[in-house]
Amino acid sequence: MKFLIKIIFCGFLFHSAAACSQSYFIKTHFDPSNIPTAPDYSSLSAWASLPTVHDCADSTPSGLTDNQAIAKADVFFIYPTTYINKHEDAFLWNADIKNKKLNSQTQGSTILYQASLFNGSCRVYAPNYRQAHYTAFLTNDMQDKKLSLDLAYQDIKAAFEYYLKNYNNNRPIVIASHSQGTIHAVRLLQEYFMNKPLQKRLVVAYLVGMPVPVDSLPAIPPCADSSQVNCFTCWNTFEKNYIPDYYSKGLVHSVCTNPICWRLDETCVSSNKSKGAVIRPFTRIRPHFCDAQVHQGLLWTTKPKFPGSFIIRSPIYHSGDYNLFYLDIRENVELRINEYLRSN
Repeated sequence: MKFLIKIIFCGFLFHSAAACSQSYFIKTHFDPSNIPTAPDYSSLSAWASLPTVHDCADSTPSGLTDNQAIAKADVFFIYPTTYINKHEDAFLWNADIKNKKLNSQTQGSTILYQASLFNGSCRVYAPNYRQAHYTAFLTNDMQDKKLSLDLAYQDIKAAFEYYLKNYNNNRPIVIASHSQGTIHAVRLLQEYFMNKPLQKRLVVAYLVGMPVPVDSLPAIPPCADSSQVNCFTCWNTFEKNYIPDYYSKGLVHSVCTNPICWRLDETCVSSNKSKGAVIRPFTRIRPHFCDAQVHQGLLWTTKPKFPGSFIIRSPIYHSGDYNLFYLDIRENVELRINEYLRSN
């Protein structure tokens, strides 16, 4: 699915310029003999975020507090594709988690602008993983795509199993993901939660930035309101009235949640109801930043207005799925955790 956003729009929403520069398309097939070494999740360096290690998920915009030390729930966050360029190592289809430049890009973008919103009420766990290169979402070769994504999911499984055994201690769990991460999160929910004892510990899943049809998780319903638990939310953000050319390939069947009111209906919720966005600079909360309306599997919002926004041309707001609604999501996480704790 072609979710590449223009460099200037990425820069305003959360990405560094390096992470948003021109993507590289791999021209050779996936080679199973040329893959990075599997991560060892007993090593702190295998994690993009741990509550006991200082990282960008500990950051907060002005006026907010990192509450991981007293949080009563955990979030297992699976970050999106940041491996879009050609890096200076021997690997192509899947990233090496020892790639310091890529890790820095990941920290300064998705960990800072997405994972950090959970630190108000969750301990944040985010594994580094051998993520599939962006080519996996452009190629017509379904075998290459499958092999690359399957390798990435092997790491997510290994990280989650290590997390359960060594970190969780039977605490409530929030699953959160974006883009490529959502592909892996759905598989994780299917394998470890759905109709399994662990489902009772699921507070909510934020499955953002990829289409998630309701029949993907038949035992875990879409959330119908702001406080429901043991359910999932999903949205993919575009400029109002825009329908992408790939709409029929998945979005038409997707669950779509309005991240301001947390309902599934198509009522437009005005920007006055929005708690606030966090774009560049990270330290600033922008209240009442955008409206939101569900439209047949899409989340529509009026083009945001801020200094420099006149140069934005792309109607695809994929890179801002989380941080356009940063404070709305942050407060919703707390609400659902409190409801979970009250009812369990």
